Amino acid sequence: MTVRLVFRAAGGGDCFGEVASFAHHWVVMSATATLAVPPEPGAFSLATPPLFAALAPARSVLVAGAGGGFDVYAGLPLAIALWQTGVQVHLANLSFSQLELLDRDQWAADNVAAVTPDATSADEYFPERALARWLAARELPSTVYAFPKVGVQPLRAAYRHLVERLGIEAVVLVDGGTDILLRGDEANLGTPVEDITSLAAVAGLDVAVKLVTCLGFGIDAYHGVNHAQVLENIAALDRDGGYLGALSIPGASREAVLYREAVADAQVATPGRPSIVNGQIAAATRGAFGDVQFTRRTSGSALFVNPLMAIYFTVDLDKLAARCLYLDRIENTHGIRQVAGRIEAFRNEITTRIPRAFPH
Repeated sequence: MTVRLVFRAAGGGDCFGEVASFAHHWVVMSATATLAVPPEPGAFSLATPPLFAALAPARSVLVAGAGGGFDVYAGLPLAIALWQTGVQVHLANLSFSQLELLDRDQWAADNVAAVTPDATSADEYFPERALARWLAARELPSTVYAFPKVGVQPLRAAYRHLVERLGIEAVVLVDGGTDILLRGDEANLGTPVEDITSLAAVAGLDVAVKLVTCLGFGIDAYHGVNHAQVLENIAALDRDGGYLGALSIPGASREAVLYREAVADAQVATPGRPSIVNGQIAAATRGAFGDVQFTRRTSGSALFVNPLMAIYFTVDLDKLAARCLYLDRIENTHGIRQVAGRIEAFRNEITTRIPRAFPH
């Protein structure tokens, strides 16, 4: 598989036809490199970003927002990079919108809405339609599949429908933030309900490649997540062979430019509820730092926008699911409130890990 990439060297020059790695993460822009499939399962090379190496065999990829709301936007830079290589990329999202307001002909199957630019709904908060319209304006594939907030069993059936209908060979769950990486015994789980429902649903699918990638490291501190524990979990996944490394999105890349454009468009489309997560990530991709305010929703809060927010942290989905301490408890759920109740019951039974502060 040939990928159009350009790598920016530390001194500012562009390196064509080779991969550059700095400070343990990849810097990817837009040059020409050939990505080889790993010679054996789990065998990656420093010369090839493992995220792209893992996806290299797949010709049809589903990039899906795991946690609802605007999470699918966090998958846009990856989707754009893959589209440029000729891969068929389909977008999906666990939706916070009132999907029941959609017309019958906009439903592809039970719990699967096919949101197109002309989708009709009285709901003003509709990230999937905003994204579909932006994609259409850029002449990119413009159907965004939306799942209602349901339990693991119906969500898995919805995913399975798309896998079969679209010939999906790889699924990438995308989290805006990193709380999907929490296994259950951390000091605080952030907002786990939708993320872990998506994780459990996709873990039960028979698909060759299943990944989780997170964009927006540090953002979940607002919800009490201890990011030293996030890093501890990533280290444990690395020991298990489940960590595929970190991949930067430089601000001058086409992926970053279009991502910022899409986020700005979404802010106009939903002025009352712009995405706090993607707004910070977009700011990070343009080199902003510190308390960067862009919506009244964060007034009174001190933000900490920084370069770590513009890095994809990617893990093997099945290995992540295997580390979740309560995944079995939500397996047979049908409603999202069941999931929430079972997570709460689990948390009431355990002793949580003592949080650590960053030593530097």
